[in-house]
Amino acid sequence: MANRLALVTGGNGGIGTEICRELGRAGCRVVSTCIDPEKEGIEAWKKSLQEEGFDVDWVQCDVSDFDACAEMASQLESSHGPVEVLINVAGITRDSFLHKMADEDWNALMDVNLSSVFNVTRQFIKGMRDRGFGRIVNISSVNGQTGQFGQTNYSAAKAGIHGFTMALAKESAAKGVTVNTVSPGYVHTSMTDAMPEEVRNGIVAQIPAGRLAEPHEIARAVGFVAAEENTYINGANIPVNGAFFCSF
Repeated sequence: MANRLALVTGGNGGIGTEICRELGRAGCRVVSTCIDPEKEGIEAWKKSLQEEGFDVDWVQCDVSDFDACAEMASQLESSHGPVEVLINVAGITRDSFLHKMADEDWNALMDVNLSSVFNVTRQFIKGMRDRGFGRIVNISSVNGQTGQFGQTNYSAAKAGIHGFTMALAKESAAKGVTVNTVSPGYVHTSMTDAMPEEVRNGIVAQIPAGRLAEPHEIARAVGFVAAEENTYINGANIPVNGAFFCSF
């Protein structure tokens, strides 16, 4: 993967940052998207990873906006070269029982969690096909497989992500492009840290591994399927959930 350019959407989040490190260790130059550089402290994030020895940068982009993604892709290619590895991580939650869910919460989540995967991937897939190499990894969730109370929008979007993965893998396999999904279970991040302790403990009690995943454990799975040597795992959904959900 030496010197290949990797784009990680939402790469400055808890899981995203570990994915950036994992790709950096593999030799990639890594760029993260962000929406609000000042609010997200993206320059401090960049400096911190650079001090660790990683070749990272960032680009401003609202991944829910197709035109913004097209502009970002043009800017990125001019400044850094072609994207050969794409990791679609960006996502939000807008939890509510369906009978109380506002349409704007459904639409906002779908725009960021599902439509963004199209918006971003559409900009780079032709170049990958033309060059005969590409690695795409889409981050889904165990809740896309099991469903979850109060998350009809989130569960639907995450299930849709793997449908996208399977179809694009079929379209692109003959062109040297692999497209896979990684579906984390519950992960130790700032979001789970913010949960009431009794809620978090209730979740952990349901996980056979007896703990939350660490972000680097998700990143390892991403690095595995994104590796240059992975030429035949394609269209797969890799679960990383501590046996919380096992499928045949």
